[in-house]
Amino acid sequence: MPRILFIFLGLVALTPATSAGIPAPGDRVPTLPNVVLIYTDDQGYGDASCLNAQSAIQTPNLDQLAREGLSFTDAHCSDTVCTPSRYGLLTGRYSWRTELKRGVFGAERKCLIADGRMTIASMLRQAGYYTAMIGKWHLGMDFPGEPGNRDWTQPVLDMPLDKGFDHFQGIPASLNYGILAWFDGRHAKVPPTLYTNKKPNQIALSDYRIKPPYDQTPEATHERLGTRGMEIAPDFVDSECLTRFTSEAMTLIRSRSQSAKAGKPFFLYLPYTSPHKPVIPIPEFRGRSKAGAYGDFVIETDHHVGQIMKCLREEGIAENTIVIFTSDNGPENTWKQRLEKYAHDSSYIYREGKRSIYEGGHRVPFFVHWPNGIEKPGRVVRRTVCQTDILATLADLVGQEIPDRAGEDSESFLAVLRDKPSKRDAVLISHGSKGRFAARQGHWKLVMKHQRNRMELYDLESDPGEENSVLRQHPDIVKMLTKEATNAVLNGRTTPGTVQPNDTGWWNDLTWVSEQEYTARQP
Repeated sequence: MPRILFIFLGLVALTPATSAGIPAPGDRVPTLPNVVLIYTDDQGYGDASCLNAQSAIQTPNLDQLAREGLSFTDAHCSDTVCTPSRYGLLTGRYSWRTELKRGVFGAERKCLIADGRMTIASMLRQAGYYTAMIGKWHLGMDFPGEPGNRDWTQPVLDMPLDKGFDHFQGIPASLNYGILAWFDGRHAKVPPTLYTNKKPNQIALSDYRIKPPYDQTPEATHERLGTRGMEIAPDFVDSECLTRFTSEAMTLIRSRSQSAKAGKPFFLYLPYTSPHKPVIPIPEFRGRSKAGAYGDFVIETDHHVGQIMKCLREEGIAENTIVIFTSDNGPENTWKQRLEKYAHDSSYIYREGKRSIYEGGHRVPFFVHWPNGIEKPGRVVRRTVCQTDILATLADLVGQEIPDRAGEDSESFLAVLRDKPSKRDAVLISHGSKGRFAARQGHWKLVMKHQRNRMELYDLESDPGEENSVLRQHPDIVKMLTKEATNAVLNGRTTPGTVQPNDTGWWNDLTWVSEQEYTARQP
């Protein structure tokens, strides 16, 4: 079959049968592609060598994704720290609409994704996909019992298997939050019955380790380390996360490849724990970069991406698999030390990093690889996209409807894959970990008034580093973006549709919106 006809059949989906996932007569592969979503942790825009010509870190596998697919250079996470970004990614809705207005969750608490809310996983499962997650969750779980009085024979509730996933292997949250064990479904393979806390890390700058020896009680940890112990399994070691996640992901890919070829595609969400602290490259990767242990850890992460791609190729399904790679937020504050010591800027030309409302906090690497579906691969895409847009894009691809009360901040960029003209119509709302907002349309970005901080306006076309506010010179732009930001909050959505409620009443980070105005507009 000629390649152009193959792409046409695979993308356009002329009949209801093909949009429902049933191959059209004569198709050589299933119409619907597999989806692999790789999510790294605290990886800056400047850490991918294809995005940063001055990088002290070489990432050949990410570079190959960009070379053979699409590289989005104006891509953004929906928040600047772990939990809210993951919520936005999976639901297509900004996390600040929920109870989580600042910061992140610990490992144990009610899941931020409400029961019944559409996720990428539940939407794709409805479209006939097998859905799996392997890696770090960090959205809250309900563990059996209380610390010191657990019954690990009982199942974990309110977790990935309740949010659209058929399969889960991974860990509950970041390594500094405890309840660390290798979970398989609703149970830990080895229960977290011991205790520990952060230990000095001799490998990296300003860092820690989570490694044996472990203690029998939290009090024993406090006596030895000066802080109360967190729950951990006897077999858990921090440096094993990447290898375990990749091994389990490849096992899953191999187990699903024949079904995928027969018309039952799979979705794999693979959120790695790197290069988030603790920075712990395994010995074979140490000294491989020119940016210290952090650079080595990024290279190790890149290696694991390469292993996933190799597995897809070996199973004969790489051509019809969409691989999306991106990061949950900008780089940890240690980027400043790397810049000084190694002349490597993880934020690239952008201002600040993780937690910040400025571009370094939320502009992230974003690559899409899909040989059967991308027209003119190798393109650099300058269209603005947000990770919330992945839900609508995949729903658009598989022919699934998004109800009014789902994906409120998700806008499809499927046209970009087909090399058709496209721009993001919805205002892009960025959100810092301390609650500050910014509104973006085109090349204009308005950082909103917050507490005692005044508004700032930046022209990102001429000033991508956000060095000079031009607020006074452009009152019309300020007025327009203030209105857009206000409507984004009060309408409960940034996309067309029925006005939706946010999950809470007014909160004091909405410095530019009065409580009365908020209450009057909420349905």
